[in-house]
This record gives sequence, structure tokens and C-alpha cells, in this order.
Amino acid sequence: MTINFCSNCGARTDQRIPDGDNLSRAVCDECNTVHYENPNLIVGCLPEWENRLLLCKRAIEPRNGKWTVPAGFLENGETTAAGAQRETLEEANARVDIIAPYALYNIPHVNQVYLLFRAKLLDLDFSAGLETEQVELFNEEDVPWDELAFATVRNTLRHYFSDRQNGAFRFHMGTIEPMPTTKDTSYPV
Repeated sequence: MTINFCSNCGARTDQRIPDGDNLSRAVCDECNTVHYENPNLIVGCLPEWENRLLLCKRAIEPRNGKWTVPAGFLENGETTAAGAQRETLEEANARVDIIAPYALYNIPHVNQVYLLFRAKLLDLDFSAGLETEQVELFNEEDVPWDELAFATVRNTLRHYFSDRQNGAFRFHMGTIEPMPTTKDTSYPV
């Protein structure tokens, strides 16, 4: 996205490297405000109930009709844990206690960073929120693996079930690369 006008004074901006910087930025021609564009932080959680996890079937794009964990954009003035709790309440009408940070995924090609927490469902009073078609608790063998919305969700669930089987949960970090544009059948979907 190109910033054409200054949010401070309304004047036009110009793309250039500001003094003391090394990257091109939108700089206001009038008030010299430098406009930084930074990645979006997505927060969410893996709501646990006994040996099952709560997943949400999306009712919006992107990936409408696919399964995911409750997650969304962190809001200003919010901690990451509070944001994950809010997103879980909004998408699944579920209340959770955060246990610990669990996975962080860099997705530089879409300017996003995902931070997912392990969380404990406080009760079984949950239902689909406005952006959700369906919510359901899944055992590992019942997870709709071929219907997961995002690589971050697939990777996190695989780590979770592996960690649970090994008896120790650890923090996971990775980078999600863009899908190849060719019909390369060797690429893991």
C-alpha cells in the first residue's frame, strides 16, 4: 500500500529515504512526518478442553468455509494475551484463560506475524460468532486436516499434538513462505 497523503497535515507524501534511515518511506513534503508501514500482528489461541481443541469454521474471506483457531488482528492498547482472549470471545463466544505463548510465525510476504497461545476453555458455553459458521471441539484424529484455512494453523496443530504426545509443550517459531506460482506437486500444501 502506498501512502500518498500525510495523516498529520494532509499534504502529499514522497517516497524517499529519510535522514538517519536506510529504507524508503512515505515522507510528508510539508511537515516532514515520516510514515512507517509495519507488519500486522495476529493473535489467537488454541482453546483446550480435556484432550480436545476448539476450532472455528470461517464464515468470511479469506478462506471462507475452512477451519481455523480463533485469531485476529491485535487492537491498539491491547496486550497480546488480551487480544487472543477477545478474538476467542468474538469468534467462538468462548471464554479462556491464557496458559502460555505457544507459536510465533513470520509471514513476510503478507506483512503479518502470528502469535498463538495455549489457553484453557473455562466452560463448554461456546457458539459461532459473527465471523464464524460453526465451532466444534476436536480430538486429534477428528481434525479436518484437509479443510484447515492456513499453514499457521496446520503447523501449530501438528506441533501441539506432537508436544502433547511427548508430554511437554514447548514454544515453536517459524516462517511461512508463499506458495509457488507453478503447479509444483512436491510443495507441501
